[in-house]
Amino acid sequence: MINIYIKSFNRAYYLDRCLVSIEEEVQGTYSVTVLDDGTPKKYLDKIKEKYPYINVRNSKSYSQKVKAVEDNILLGKDIDGFSIPTDLWIEAVENGADYCIVTEDDVWFTETIDVDGLLKEVRKNNINLLKLGWLGNFKDDKYFNQGKINDKINYNAPKDLFLGSKWLMDLFFYNKYKFFTIGYKLGRFDNYTKRKYWSLNSILMGLWKKEYWLEVWKDAKGKVDEKQQLRNAAAYYNKHKNNPNFIARLSKEVMKTTFQSSATNSYHEYGFKVDINYINYLLNEAWYNGILDSMQNYPNDFSIEYLETFFDDKVDKNEYRKWVEQFKNQYRNLGCSID
Repeated sequence: MINIYIKSFNRAYYLDRCLVSIEEEVQGTYSVTVLDDGTPKKYLDKIKEKYPYINVRNSKSYSQKVKAVEDNILLGKDIDGFSIPTDLWIEAVENGADYCIVTEDDVWFTETIDVDGLLKEVRKNNINLLKLGWLGNFKDDKYFNQGKINDKINYNAPKDLFLGSKWLMDLFFYNKYKFFTIGYKLGRFDNYTKRKYWSLNSILMGLWKKEYWLEVWKDAKGKVDEKQQLRNAAAYYNKHKNNPNFIARLSKEVMKTTFQSSATNSYHEYGFKVDINYINYLLNEAWYNGILDSMQNYPNDFSIEYLETFFDDKVDKNEYRKWVEQFKNQYRNLGCSID
């Protein structure tokens, strides 16, 4: 059996879409656990009523985060989006099955997959991370040695990575003792060097061997530290680099995510006059009241025109559209294919 873990915070309208897509597209034996960090109770209750078979676990700071959501709407106080419940995630994965899919509430399945078949293949071929989606980014394929494992799965063996112990990778990623700077001046590293290490990770769309996921997230203490994740991944991969199947991906993507929303205002502040927290409130309320169809325009994201029908006069639609375009362009510039 595979565990599907969904990290969730205050976007019930997207969480519902994620769960519907699992019901419709994921075949085989699996469990679903929502790891929630502050979605207001009335929304979670509706989710539980609609999906009685799922597990919902709340973070230690759940009540505090719910209060933050309420204070944001009533008083205009900011929500700290940088504080995350890594302890909740790690505990869930530690106590779960040997393989798991770790995703988020604003991600959904777009194609049918058989998790029993995939589980058989990842075990047979010693795959530690099978990527189920990669945002249409084939630009970075030049950093891999690629080949077929079977008709549905390709191995993606990273090439030309600087690798070493955790101590050495710590020097590299954090530029301790000017390690990266010296390597750069010597021509050993360049501006794209660190980007290559994302081949070892998947934040939203991975089927993981438990041991590897736990290693990547080891040392995480309630904050997102991408350098830390990549350091841990590189040090672990260094011990397994002779396994060509360590990283693999499906021949066809089966997951999508949104570039029209964010959990809070924290991560995508582009200078536009738009309050994503307030927009989430409006869309959550529309969903809760049965007005918003969580599967509108599926398998693609909601049409922006549809979302805007739920906005009130406090939301400047032009500013919102600028924000969305900036968000999309940020990932287009990395080589991702965005609708």
